[in-house]
Amino acid sequence: MGIVKWVVGAVILLAVIGGGAAAVLWPMVKKQMEASRGGGVGQLVRLEPVEVGDLVRTVSAPGLVEAARRVSISARISAQIEDLPFEEGDTIRRGDMILKLDDRDLQAQLASVEASLRAEEARLEGARATYINAVSEWERQSALYESNDVPKSALDQAEAERRRAEANMRAAEASIEMARASISRVREDLRYTQIASPINGTLTRLNAEVGEIVMTGTMNNPGTVIMEIADLSEMIVRVEVDETDIAHVRVGQRARVYLNAYPDEEFEGVVRKIALERRRAGGRSGISVGASNDVFEVEVVLDLRGRSIYSGLTASVDIEIETLRDVMLVPSQAVLDVRVDELPDELRDNPNVLRDRTFARVVYLIENGEAKARPVSVGPSDLRTTALLAGVEAGERVIVGPYKALLSMSNGVRVRDGDAATPAQKDADGDAVETARADDEPPGDDDEPAEQSAAR
Repeated sequence: MGIVKWVVGAVILLAVIGGGAAAVLWPMVKKQMEASRGGGVGQLVRLEPVEVGDLVRTVSAPGLVEAARRVSISARISAQIEDLPFEEGDTIRRGDMILKLDDRDLQAQLASVEASLRAEEARLEGARATYINAVSEWERQSALYESNDVPKSALDQAEAERRRAEANMRAAEASIEMARASISRVREDLRYTQIASPINGTLTRLNAEVGEIVMTGTMNNPGTVIMEIADLSEMIVRVEVDETDIAHVRVGQRARVYLNAYPDEEFEGVVRKIALERRRAGGRSGISVGASNDVFEVEVVLDLRGRSIYSGLTASVDIEIETLRDVMLVPSQAVLDVRVDELPDELRDNPNVLRDRTFARVVYLIENGEAKARPVSVGPSDLRTTALLAGVEAGERVIVGPYKALLSMSNGVRVRDGDAATPAQKDADGDAVETARADDEPPGDDDEPAEQSAAR
């Protein structure tokens, strides 16, 4: 009897334990059953509708911000700096005295050449008197020679004295002209000891101090740049556009400018000038466009709307070269290249499939739980969006992610709309939509759509 009671108790205990385990496991089993009944077969994907909108094609290039008007102030004479009334950042008006050099040596030179002029003028007076006397003597000897009162040698000597006196007088006159020219040169140098600003602007750079000696330049050795003045009210971006893109750029095109110093702002600009000759990248601006060494410099005028920014900032510029209105748009990564010989037979005769090419451009839609390829005609692209010219209708939903799923996508693969999946289905799938969204972007931005390259 004791054994029977023990067995009955054990059975009851196991029943209690089994019921508790079933109660714990049942929600998980139920979730899997619901996911199965909901059609949880295939990979979760993300879809977006084909939208109608505008597509702006751009040419991107690096640039450097500068003032539209900028002057470098150098000295035209070598002298010591006596006064610098302005400091960096000061506002300067045209005509303001911005630099004074020591002029004592020049004042002494001026006094010396003025004294030389007076001495030459006095010498000229003596030379003129000698010349007048020599002319009188020559005339007297000529009259006497005509009357045969003096020999021919006397007349010849008088002629020589007249010519010598005339030469001395002409030399004295030339010396006076030289002295006067020296006075003009020294006075001009004295004028260069005081320099006035040629423009309205801001003192952006000061390279010298009071007491320093500035040097003039030569053809091979530039002189000392004492300061730079820039009109910061109008700023431009000197953009280095690659030679492969310059044919699309025109004067008057709009541009979007992004400055590294203002990462959260976008500035507007307009193309004002395009260089007519290419040059090496990183020349005057000191920037580089990358692998290519041949660039054209493009000036973009910034619309600052009254604000001020620093000169010398690096920038990234997107020049709007074309705008397509009311075209069908999809994310660029949704457009895939598929070999023509891998397409189903019914798709090879599609007018959007070019039989003379190896690859066809397709997007994928979902039909009856399967991914279906749809050949499309592709237009231009920007960095993230591609225009579709034919093959789909506005509002149709195409597969746009995740990127890893697109890499292995093919016609007839079982897929599920991640946005329509239930939470249980998402939990049951190891590739949840939330993770798929994070993996949507390709590993780099260097994959440019083939049609965009062809357009270029």
